[in-house]
Amino acid sequence: MHIIIIGNYPLDRVESMHRFARLLHMGFSKAGVSSEIWQPSVFFGHLSKSNAASNINKWLGYADKFVIFPFILFWRMLNNKFTATDVRFHICDHGNAPYLKYLPLDRTVITCHDVHAIRGALGHSDSYTPASSLGKQFQRWILQHLNRSKYLIAVSHQTLKQLREIGPAGTFHTTGQDWRVVHNGFNGKFGTMVPAEQHAQLTKAGVDPSVPFILHVGSNSLRKNRELLVEMLKVLRTEWNGKVCFAGDQVDDSLIRYASSLGFLANIISVAHPDHATLVALYNAAETFVFPSFSEGFGWPLIEAQACGTPVIASSVAPMPEVGGDGAIYVDPNEPEEFARAFLMLKNKEFRTLMIRKGLENAKRFDSQNMIAAYLHFHRNGAPEPTVAVLEDQL
Repeated sequence: MHIIIIGNYPLDRVESMHRFARLLHMGFSKAGVSSEIWQPSVFFGHLSKSNAASNINKWLGYADKFVIFPFILFWRMLNNKFTATDVRFHICDHGNAPYLKYLPLDRTVITCHDVHAIRGALGHSDSYTPASSLGKQFQRWILQHLNRSKYLIAVSHQTLKQLREIGPAGTFHTTGQDWRVVHNGFNGKFGTMVPAEQHAQLTKAGVDPSVPFILHVGSNSLRKNRELLVEMLKVLRTEWNGKVCFAGDQVDDSLIRYASSLGFLANIISVAHPDHATLVALYNAAETFVFPSFSEGFGWPLIEAQACGTPVIASSVAPMPEVGGDGAIYVDPNEPEEFARAFLMLKNKEFRTLMIRKGLENAKRFDSQNMIAAYLHFHRNGAPEPTVAVLEDQL
C-alpha cells in the first residue's frame, strides 16, 4: 500500500495542518508504509507583493487551490500508477473536501478536525465563527463535498456528532459510508523541561521567568474566549498578583483595550507564534494552563499542557471533557469567577499534585502511534457500512 497525503496550501500558513501532514507521513513511514505529500503549489500567490492578509491574496490563493491544483490532481489521476488499487489517498483537512471530486471515493479518507466555520455559515451562533455572505457560500460548498466522502475520520465524538447533525437528514446518505472517530495524536514532542532550559527559552522570548503566569495558547478567534483570562485577573486582584501569557496570535487591539479598561494592561504578556521549544517552556513554566474555549474540534493545547505536567482548567463544553479526561478541572466558559475559584483550588499542594498526575496519565492516551495505527487499519480495511450498534457507540 502507498498513501498519498493531500496537504494544505503553503501560503495559508495553517501550521497545525502542515504539522499534521508531516505527522502522518512520518508515522506511516515508521510503520513500514510508503507515503508522499501532495499540496497545492504557489503559482498565482507569488503575484502578490504583500505578505499581509487581503482580499487579493485570498483570491490568488483560491485560484492556486481550487483551479490549478484540481487540474493537477486530474492530470495525475490519468497516470496508471495512481489508479492502482494499492494506492490510497488521505486529505488532511476537511476544508479541502472539494478535492474529493478528483479522487476515487472508495480509496480516499478525509480527516474532519472541526465544523466551526461550516456551522457558523449555517447560522449556528454557538460556533462563535460568523461568516460573510461569500463565506457562507464557500462553507456550504465545502459541506456539499464533505457529505460525499465515503471514509471520514472525525477527531472527536463531538465533531462527528455535529457533522451528522448538519448532514442530509442528520444521517448517512451514501451506501457504504463509514464515518468514525480517531482522536488526534501529539504532532510534536511535549514533556517536562529542566528549569535551566525553561529559563533560557523564556528569557529569549522576552518573558521574565521570575514572574508567575497563567498560560493560554490559541488565536484571537471569538471562540477562544481570551477575554475571560483578563476577567480572571480582575476576580483574583486581591489574592494573586501574576500575569496572563497569551501564546499564539499576537494579542489584538480589542483585547489590549479591554485589559487597559480594567487596569490590567501591565499584566498581559504576548508571545506571538512561539517556536516549539519556546512553547514547551511556556507550558512547563506556567502556574496553570487555562483553556476557556466556547467551541473546539479537539483542543490540542489541552493535552500538550497535561503532557508538560501543568495543571489544566478548561471549558466544560464538549469536546474538552472527552479529550482532557479526569486530568483537568472543567468550568462554565461564561463564568470567570468559577475559573478563578478553580485556580485558587490548585493552590492546595495535594490537589495540584493529583491533577498533574491525572493529566500526565491522560496524555498517554494520545500517543501518535495509536493514531497512526488506527488510520492504517482504516486504510487497509475500508470498513463496510457501520451497524446501528457501532453508530450508537460512536454517538
